[in-house]
Amino acid sequence: MNQLLSGNSPRSGLWAAVVTVVIWTAFIIIARASAQHSLLPLDITWARIVGASVILLPWSWWTVRKQRRVQPHTGSFGGFSPLPWRITVVTGFFGGFAYAVLAYNGFFYAPAAHGSVLMPGSLPLWTSVLAVFLLGERLHGYRLLGLAMILTGDLLVGGSSLWHAFDGGTVWVGDLLFMAASACWSTYSVLSRRYQLQPVDATMAITCFAFFSFVPLYALLCSVGVLTTHLWTAPWQEVLWQAMFQGGGSVVLSGISFTLMIRAYGPVRSTMLTALVPGLSALGAVIWLGEPLGWQILLGLSLVTLGIVFGVQPARSMPRKTVS
Repeated sequence: MNQLLSGNSPRSGLWAAVVTVVIWTAFIIIARASAQHSLLPLDITWARIVGASVILLPWSWWTVRKQRRVQPHTGSFGGFSPLPWRITVVTGFFGGFAYAVLAYNGFFYAPAAHGSVLMPGSLPLWTSVLAVFLLGERLHGYRLLGLAMILTGDLLVGGSSLWHAFDGGTVWVGDLLFMAASACWSTYSVLSRRYQLQPVDATMAITCFAFFSFVPLYALLCSVGVLTTHLWTAPWQEVLWQAMFQGGGSVVLSGISFTLMIRAYGPVRSTMLTALVPGLSALGAVIWLGEPLGWQILLGLSLVTLGIVFGVQPARSMPRKTVS
């Protein structure tokens, strides 16, 4: 079990990829469906963070307490984060706070097709650029070909709706929020690789930062009337469901599985695998949300699958310059 959670098991990367793709697909469908119910976007963000914190903060505190018996200065945030303060803040801001706020607000402005294309669909682009500058990776021909196929397939899946995004209304706001959310998650994935973070430790850290930053700030802004909340008027079953899925599933389970996948495949190859999510979520939207199925979706799925075959190739590091 410890070998599996550390990301060193040969099978851990495959299982992590499957779990991540399934939960991310469900996340898009459920998040869009939630826009038709009682809770507001920041209410769902609150449920996500609190739901994850109920599980992870006691676990993290207990873990740090044991580690401090050997290394007294381990962890930060009063022992609720196993990582140093600086790494907790940086990864927590991008992977815990900003991503959730941007993504959930996006689903209240734009449909699921937009979210499936502009969040997981654009992860390979953002991550590839960041990995080149932060990790020194070089994109060879096969990976570039795979990246081009994935992006083309993603655009075909939601191309018709994206083409009309700026014709009027507020859909374009959701599109921008989705792209910003994707950039934040890509930043977190590359930072996880750069700092060689353990999957559980990384998930604990981003949850810790999100809890101690978002929850009190949200409570303050609601209490003074700056923000509106439906947490106290919505059915308790809806709040509990959001806390269980968004917190326990989207944060705890997929957070650990995503970081395991990064350790197994690297950030760029991992985001190539998550390129399955746009097509699968589009199909799910047809079944559960009643969205139409067109030839763009079928062709897009084929291109995404081919793109993954070409894209999941070993990365090359840039040669270091030597001074003679």
